[in-house]
Amino acid sequence: MKKGQIYEGRIQEVEFPNKGKIFIPEEKKTVVVKNGAPGQLVRFSVNKIRKGKAEGRILEVLEPAANEITPPCPHFGQCGGCTYQNLPYEEQLQLKETQIRNMMDEAVDGEYIWEGIHPSPRQEAYRNKMEFSFGDEYKDGPLALGMHKRGSFHDIVNVPECRIVDEDFRKILIRTLDYAKSTGLPYYHRMRHTGFFRHLLVRKAVKTGEILIDLVTTTEEGDREFDGHGFAEALLELELEGTIAGILHTRNDSVADVVKDEGTDILYGQNYFYEELLGLRFKITPFSFFQTNSLGAEVLYETARRYIGDTKDKVIFDLYSGTGTIAQILAPVAAKVVGVEIVEEAVEAARENAALNGLNNCAFWAGDVLKVIDELGEVPDLIVLDPPRDGVNPKALEKIIRFGVQKMVYIACKPTSLARDLELLQGRGYQVERMACVDLFPGTYHTECVCLLNKK
Repeated sequence: MKKGQIYEGRIQEVEFPNKGKIFIPEEKKTVVVKNGAPGQLVRFSVNKIRKGKAEGRILEVLEPAANEITPPCPHFGQCGGCTYQNLPYEEQLQLKETQIRNMMDEAVDGEYIWEGIHPSPRQEAYRNKMEFSFGDEYKDGPLALGMHKRGSFHDIVNVPECRIVDEDFRKILIRTLDYAKSTGLPYYHRMRHTGFFRHLLVRKAVKTGEILIDLVTTTEEGDREFDGHGFAEALLELELEGTIAGILHTRNDSVADVVKDEGTDILYGQNYFYEELLGLRFKITPFSFFQTNSLGAEVLYETARRYIGDTKDKVIFDLYSGTGTIAQILAPVAAKVVGVEIVEEAVEAARENAALNGLNNCAFWAGDVLKVIDELGEVPDLIVLDPPRDGVNPKALEKIIRFGVQKMVYIACKPTSLARDLELLQGRGYQVERMACVDLFPGTYHTECVCLLNKK
């Protein structure tokens, strides 16, 4: 087998995350390909051979899987946002559950209760936040605004019919692209580090219907020519189901291709909006963390709350607390909840939200869990971990373990990180009692895990 060779084969299984396996009998080798479904017959090229492992890229689907359907989104396959829209939702759930269950069975020592996967209340139009990128659909092509093309860091696919958001998102996307084209200003080129338009951030609350829109540009080119109020007026003319709470203009000259706030102007309204979860109200700013599937988040947090169980007269640590969502859901039935979060903006939002909800038994600390945990001055009765995608820093995890709490609940947005951290937790005397998945991202290969651990 050589790099560049082309083969045909059937995808036998797909492991998390998105790793389709094809066995080539004549080579006695398994090749891993992305973006395929179990049962598909595909033509693929080998693009990497290293340490006896081979990786390939699908060139064409020669024969669909027996259970495939027509994807609801016309951009599926071109856009890199979704992977499994060509499978019925029940099949998506079964695939994800099998992947995560197999992974966790290998990671967990001993028996545990597996509770399966909880579906998202919505399979379409479920996202409350989208970050669209400016670019071109092909080199030197017309201005585009949408998602990255599948497998590309540079090309952008216009997605006016995107199905994971509702009609308001789509109208705002189309109007913004039209307005950007009318200015004649260029998009920010990621390699040359020149240009003006970078991203469009749209957030919409499911419960309140409030919408926050933020146009992200550079200051290097066109800032003086850009008519921010004209842009706001163009958006305010739209007929939307929701209500625009604020229209913002954020400047970002960072070389990294991320949405970063280096100064924001309010073009209309305010720089925040409100969402409601499980009877509580949350103030959300443009860059503060909040689960992107509001209705799915309620399922996730209800699962976590059930795992935590009785909290009366107990002190709870909510580590990696974000805007304090979990802390505030637990606060009414706990003695005290202490949240720790590294993003200062999120901590400020958490404090405001706690006051908004009349909760005076929450305390939020800004800083790295690894450093702040020594300064809290309290000993928890139980701990909730909701770390970022890469999981918990091993040194921080050692400090967390030393508290010796009887019960710990770990919420993972990246199951592989949970599987890795379980090795240390189990080695220090914790055992997995029960676990479940919650599908917050229909159409994609992502899923959340909730794990209850008890000290032996």
